[in-house]
Amino acid sequence: MVFHSAMFLFIFLPCSVLLYALIPGRKAKAVLLGLLSVLFYSFGGIAQVPALLFCAVWNWLFGLALSREKGPRRLLCAAAVAGDLALLCLYKYTGFLLGIFGSPAPAWVGAAPPGISFFTFHAISYLVDVFRDRTLAEKRPGLLFLYIAFFPRLLAGPILPWRAARSEPFGRAVSAEETAAALRRFTRGLAKKLLLAESAAAVANGVFALTGEALSSSLAWLGAFAYCLQIYYDFSGYSDMAIALGSLFGCTFPENFDHPYASRTLSEFWRRWHMSLNRWFVDYLYIPLGGSREGLAKTVRNTLIVFFFTGLWHGAGWTFILWGLWHGALVSLERLFPKQLTAAESSAPGRALTRVLTLTAVLLGFVMFRSASVRDGFVMIGRLFSFSGGDIQSALALRRILSPERGFFLIAGALFSLPLGGRIRSRLPETAANVLALIGLIVCICAMAGGGFTPFIYQQF
Repeated sequence: MVFHSAMFLFIFLPCSVLLYALIPGRKAKAVLLGLLSVLFYSFGGIAQVPALLFCAVWNWLFGLALSREKGPRRLLCAAAVAGDLALLCLYKYTGFLLGIFGSPAPAWVGAAPPGISFFTFHAISYLVDVFRDRTLAEKRPGLLFLYIAFFPRLLAGPILPWRAARSEPFGRAVSAEETAAALRRFTRGLAKKLLLAESAAAVANGVFALTGEALSSSLAWLGAFAYCLQIYYDFSGYSDMAIALGSLFGCTFPENFDHPYASRTLSEFWRRWHMSLNRWFVDYLYIPLGGSREGLAKTVRNTLIVFFFTGLWHGAGWTFILWGLWHGALVSLERLFPKQLTAAESSAPGRALTRVLTLTAVLLGFVMFRSASVRDGFVMIGRLFSFSGGDIQSALALRRILSPERGFFLIAGALFSLPLGGRIRSRLPETAANVLALIGLIVCICAMAGGGFTPFIYQQF
């Protein structure tokens, strides 16, 4: 079940909110949320539920052991984390690893439990936080299960560290004002997905499917640009909906996006893009490796390691690994030449140039990220810089792919990917915001009635 399905919007969500409001007491509300999370997850396949339950029980038991053990706690924590990673690798990376050695993948490869990358990272966060502070161990298995499996962020985040989640217990009552704000944000996320992301997806999919002379340089740039908008609005739309759902049930989730395409450097881009994942890697990998405390050479090494695993986390494929290393190499270059970067940003033309270069680097990375293979990725990048004018085939392809409606939403998506949208929202009276949200919801429902939609991109990770 996904947030933009009719089942979720018109049955699961209203019933969940109503039950949450009617059931008295924080403990009873927390139990309800646990049951709702299991029910939500089971829609993806009841056979996937045991892996989620096993993850919760495994980490609860090891968390208790870490809180009491006076012996080799580091070894115990490493064993527990290794168990979590083994489960992740078993489902997600077995086929990729076997393929490296030319062995066929078993039949069950590819049937990874939905959201396994996200709930595994939550589990590791719990273990490491307990290792660092024994008092953070959770003695109630139900609450730890909710932290790992809470349905609004189960499939695609945001990733919330245990030390932050523990300070805000589940089951808090929600005011009418909070509910209204959450519903407005949910509608905004729904519109991002159904209107902006889906329009961009239609263009990107059409272009990336082209071959031969039909794929001109201008079409390649259009497809790459469309995919940048698709992945941004797809994932930021999901994050908006997840944060809004958390608010409906009394929980506060961290922000995940802050207009990343307005960044002037790749380092800034990663402070604005998928922020919860970036913070997770900083807290649980980059800093334990030594961070930036041991000289420039080791800082670059640690940066490349983090981005290698960032790419691998996104998918079991060389395209994802190259995407991660591309970003790692460019972030490292920025750290090697900080004076030159500061000098470039000291003038308006310099700031404009760094923005253009940053966006170009991001776009090239996403071309590889989107491509079916490394070869396809380099072919597409080659087309970007072939500067071929195209022929009648490319003209017909452009006419088929870029309808006026899609063109309108691409332009709207480009504009609202900048801080413009937030400034407009902040100045709107509450009544106007509610009216716009209602109109947006009606438009989204009409769009839903018009046909099917692609799954959220990050749910596959």
